[in-house]
Amino acid sequence: MRIALAGAGAFGEKHLDGLKNIDGVEITSIISRTGEQAAAVAAKYGAKHSSTELEDALARDDVDAVILCTPTQMHASQAIACMKAGKHVQVEIPLADSWADSQEVLRVQEETGKVCMVGHTRRFNPSHQFVHNRIKAGEFNVQQMDVQTYFFRRKNINAKGEARSWTDHLLWHHAAHTVDLFAYQAGKIVKANAVEGPIHPELGIAMDMSIQLKSESGAICTLSLSFNNDGPLGTFFRYIGDTATYIARYDDLVNGKEEPIDVSKVDVSMNGIELQDREFIAAIRECREPNSSVQKVFDCYRVLGELETQLAKG
Repeated sequence: MRIALAGAGAFGEKHLDGLKNIDGVEITSIISRTGEQAAAVAAKYGAKHSSTELEDALARDDVDAVILCTPTQMHASQAIACMKAGKHVQVEIPLADSWADSQEVLRVQEETGKVCMVGHTRRFNPSHQFVHNRIKAGEFNVQQMDVQTYFFRRKNINAKGEARSWTDHLLWHHAAHTVDLFAYQAGKIVKANAVEGPIHPELGIAMDMSIQLKSESGAICTLSLSFNNDGPLGTFFRYIGDTATYIARYDDLVNGKEEPIDVSKVDVSMNGIELQDREFIAAIRECREPNSSVQKVFDCYRVLGELETQLAKG
């Protein structure tokens, strides 16, 4: 399986590190914003080609699939370009930053038949897989999820502390993780509300947001998001259920008393991003729809679109 990766920044390298652990995978092309960065990352991971243009990778015969870790605003158009060029594609979360663009990506996927997977990593983290397995077994039902997504980003910088060429977004990026996960664990979302704080004068985005969700099962979710929080950073999920309470911190899981739960045997790796990439590769090889395909996560973007409309009305 010959892979091109576009967007060789902080998150792109996490994918490249995960791909190294998957048998039969070759990184053949690296695309990045500057030629220097693309060449350096290509040398580090043994890719034979580097460029600043995605089109260069799409024209190559030694590229079977593409992983997009590019700015959010480029995701939809680039995913469409990949599929139209005959390549399978995994686009990092979010699929798009509008409901209309999300619909167009799905249309092109259905038209081309290519694998189009979206990087909804929470479906793959061993912590959330553990909870999902208990739900499927009928041993646990979500009554409430309480989620905190907190970062400190009052300047336009990435996870490495480097200047970003694009602006991140609480609703279309960070809320997407929880909106999809809540539906995955508790059923289709039937009610959603949101309020946001002041708009940052330079970044032009809300720095604080609160979202309420209700699923068809009757479960509820409260999501608090902030770019103003000066630590601890990250996303923390509390599952309150009928038989237990769980707290998930990325790949790790504890119960309500903060006692660790061993999730090391849930899957072949403890790295959610590696597991996400393994699913992408396996789906292509097995000619099947992957978990977190554009079809399976599509309803998340309907909810985000509804929340955007609600916020615009004030």
